[in-house]
Amino acid sequence: MSSSNDPCLTLLIPQYRTRDLTKLCLRTIRTRLDISRLRVIVIDNDSGDESMEYLKSVPWIHLIERKALPGEKPAQAHARALDLGLAETDTDFVMSIHTDTFFLDDKAPEMLLKPFGDPMVAGTGSWKLESFSPWKRAGKTVEQFLRNYVAAPFKGRKFGELTRCYRDHWYLRSHCAIYRTSLLKSMQLKFDEGETAGIAIHRKLVAAGYRMVFFQPEELMPHMIHLDHATMILNPEMGGRRTANPSARHQLQKALDRMHYRKLLDASMEDC
Repeated sequence: MSSSNDPCLTLLIPQYRTRDLTKLCLRTIRTRLDISRLRVIVIDNDSGDESMEYLKSVPWIHLIERKALPGEKPAQAHARALDLGLAETDTDFVMSIHTDTFFLDDKAPEMLLKPFGDPMVAGTGSWKLESFSPWKRAGKTVEQFLRNYVAAPFKGRKFGELTRCYRDHWYLRSHCAIYRTSLLKSMQLKFDEGETAGIAIHRKLVAAGYRMVFFQPEELMPHMIHLDHATMILNPEMGGRRTANPSARHQLQKALDRMHYRKLLDASMEDC
């Protein structure tokens, strides 16, 4: 980051009824990043539970309490929460993460901000923050080929449209994405545009001639991780198709253990 004493990056973190997960996320930020160089905005999506009591006790975050709208889906609530946070962002760059995105050290923000030395770079981040064994990677390649070039024509779809091979499929995902704040605001871009958060922003920035830089999992994962569905581990009363598989739950549990998550959660910290 720059040498100025003013924050240049705002983290936007939507939250809904995940007290322990949110606490773990914030504690990795507090203990592993220089929060004097950051602004952290947590947007609560009308949780109405003990997570709000916790968030109100954290003095170094800016908490936005968002009221849910009748009939909105979780993805809509997530995108609208990001838009509320963006409206209150005044730093040069803004980063969206999830409550199950965790920083392992202080290197990731510097890495993600470096490409912005090119004025035509509008965003950086990742598509996935997970790695696969060679066998699983080969299996996914075969699966993608069959879906793209065998199944797609029978479904009346374009070649490659069903998976990430399709050229318009990739976009910076909201678990790890940094943008130039001024561009988002000058172009009046929003996360909530009827699609998954980030898709419309990505497409419009590219259409305007800007570059979006993807980092590979192998580059970022030594410094930050996204434990998709970790909510189900820390909140076992919640259900989930992917974590119903004992093997999936075991892998998530191992990843959390490697982070020493219980030590972080149980530590006595006055401001977190």
